[in-house]
Amino acid sequence: MVLNFFDQFESPIFMGLPLIAVAIILPWTFIPTPTSRWLNNRLVTLQGWFFNRFTNQLLTPINPGGHKWALILTSLMVFLLTINIFGLLPYTFTPTTQLSLNMGLAVPLWLATVLTGMRNQPTHALGHLLPEGTPIALIPVLIIIETISLFIRPLALGVRLTANLTAGHLLIQLISTAVFVLLPLMPPVAILTASVLFLLTVLEVAVAMIQAYVFVLLLSLYLQENV
Repeated sequence: MVLNFFDQFESPIFMGLPLIAVAIILPWTFIPTPTSRWLNNRLVTLQGWFFNRFTNQLLTPINPGGHKWALILTSLMVFLLTINIFGLLPYTFTPTTQLSLNMGLAVPLWLATVLTGMRNQPTHALGHLLPEGTPIALIPVLIIIETISLFIRPLALGVRLTANLTAGHLLIQLISTAVFVLLPLMPPVAILTASVLFLLTVLEVAVAMIQAYVFVLLLSLYLQENV
């Protein structure tokens, strides 16, 4: 019997060793790698087409100076996508429900975009802190507000990813618990609840994919402001 619904978000431990590293590395083993043949199989071809389309769509609005981030952003997208989806399988763990992991991804990448802007075009990067045409009386207030909004970006990235995945997993566990409780008492209601659980699971798969895309998309927008 589950005493606490939040126990599923604790990092699993086996013989005193944390298994979060296994949960992070294991999904990469399911990604097929290209071969030295002239023609790859359908799965590798489809994977390469997806990577190319995603990279082109992501980097089209960004200046050529930001195209050096193509490998980082695409790898981050695949990393988050595989972890989020594999975390929905039974008896698995979703590392992206841990705020520490998400902040560990968001803060360095956000800081890298800011430092890139400060190094390449410091005047343009600092210009975002004060919109053009601002009245003199509002300049100090707007600078403080824009500075706070700048430093809150990585927190918003990490909390958004954590909150969306945590809420979905909690709903799935709550509804699945209700199905098991209602099955011996009211079978028709339990069957109806199970159908709702199936639809929620499909929705959670979509959320896992969308949240990975949103995380990388926001990083690309931050990069676009600084290149």
